[in-house]
Amino acid sequence: MTAFRRHRRLRASANLRRMVREHRVAVDDLVYPVFVQEGLRGKEEISAMPGVYHFGLDAFRREVAEVSELGIPALLLFGIPLEKDELSHSAYDEHGVVQEAVRAAKEENPDLVVITDVCLCQYNPAGHCGIVRDGKIVNDESLDLIAQTALSHAQAGADVVAPSDMMDGRVAAIRDRLDENGWTDVAILSYAVKYASAFYGPFREAAHSAPAFGDRKTYQMDPANVREAVKEALTDLEEGADMLMVKPALSYMDVTRAVREVCDVPVATYNVSGEYSMVKAAAARGWIDERAVVEEMLTSFKRAGADFIITYYAKDMARWLRERA
Repeated sequence: MTAFRRHRRLRASANLRRMVREHRVAVDDLVYPVFVQEGLRGKEEISAMPGVYHFGLDAFRREVAEVSELGIPALLLFGIPLEKDELSHSAYDEHGVVQEAVRAAKEENPDLVVITDVCLCQYNPAGHCGIVRDGKIVNDESLDLIAQTALSHAQAGADVVAPSDMMDGRVAAIRDRLDENGWTDVAILSYAVKYASAFYGPFREAAHSAPAFGDRKTYQMDPANVREAVKEALTDLEEGADMLMVKPALSYMDVTRAVREVCDVPVATYNVSGEYSMVKAAAARGWIDERAVVEEMLTSFKRAGADFIITYYAKDMARWLRERA
């Protein structure tokens, strides 16, 4: 009789499968993105992202308490200002919406890791991530404002600043600005590999940041490129990034793996709005088992090499892990 391997032996029972499982998602792997809106009282659900909300500062404090109780170690903060102007002044205002949210989060839980998204797109009427001159997004002139925004977040108490603009040189500009002002302990999580993705659709409503003209393809990456992603990641490391991010997550697991293999710093992946909303929509119609799909997705991100995962499902996953314990 021809010999063959019986791989099924190690799948024979639930406990045996647990013993030999190669990758797991833990609550320590989760970062929860939160949208804080200036001037809002309470919270308002984002129609394109069921279960995700715009929070006023009062409701945000309650959200911080809930996230803390669930054991989630970190938040990623996005701000939605009342006023926008061409130089995005609200982005680096001492009393801007993100700056006040950072202070509120630290008052509620000093041990919570507060990560701030650093960008200009929510704060200017053009909806672009840099300064616009004659219909073009200019790189070098934008760096000063991006660095000033990061500094203002650090001064408010942020533990980590996360530049998402994809301007060349922004990590170096931020590191220099932070260090010059004594904020040497504030870490940089760079959106090192951020693609010009169609999966961001619902986020435009969430962040009030749809471009007023054109698109973001001159600064965000072409979805067809992987070697370029590695180059972007290595450049940000050279400029002083402490951690790197790949965004989106689901269609870019090969990119996460490629970055993981060449970089020795923590790598994050962002399970973005479109990925979240597609699962929500299919689950609402009874086409999929939401919990099973989410757990499978998040595990796949770990398998691809992510050290931690930014996901709108963070609270749900934390509860499911608690139930399983």
